[in-house]
Amino acid sequence: MDFSEVVRRRRMVRRYADRPVDPALVDRMLEHATRAPSAGFSQGWAFLRLDTPVDVARFWEVTTPEHADPEGRWLTGMRSAPVVVVPLTSKDAYLDRYAAPDKGWTDRDEARWPVPYWYVDAGMATLLILQTVVDEGLGACFFGITPSRVDDFRAAFGVPAAYQPLGAVTIGHRHPDDTGSRGSPARRERRAVDEVVHRGYWGG
Repeated sequence: MDFSEVVRRRRMVRRYADRPVDPALVDRMLEHATRAPSAGFSQGWAFLRLDTPVDVARFWEVTTPEHADPEGRWLTGMRSAPVVVVPLTSKDAYLDRYAAPDKGWTDRDEARWPVPYWYVDAGMATLLILQTVVDEGLGACFFGITPSRVDDFRAAFGVPAAYQPLGAVTIGHRHPDDTGSRGSPARRERRAVDEVVHRGYWGG
């Protein structure tokens, strides 16, 4: 698929067909994720791959808040995905990398960082997963894990305390009835390029 077409087609899919995903495609998504840029080549990301019915069911069991989605539509659709990938990031990996001799910030002071690049870089890696999904003709949705459920998630999957989940990505074949987003994009217009690009000087 042409790259510009991948960009245009990317959207969040919230309902999936009852079909497995070829493990080789998931391999490719995760390999592409590791090609994302990272500050100092720190590569402080990690990815928890859940692609068996038991693991996927456990994910939903430990991350779904009580009284969530009272009408059941969102959860029903999202739980139909056969694959869940959880991108994680390690702040320590970045602080340690920039305390190395070729960087020299030996105090590991977070105040030196203009923004928390451990999140930025893991976010870019996650976008490469989402773009690869489109290129392979599949669907995906990125969403957050409720903070009150993160400890349960860690315990269920043995995630070290040094790694923070950014959220999760459901992956699967789009359900035939999934004809478009019912989320915010269905209620809000996409901002025009001229509204968000300021060339040379912001002004106004």
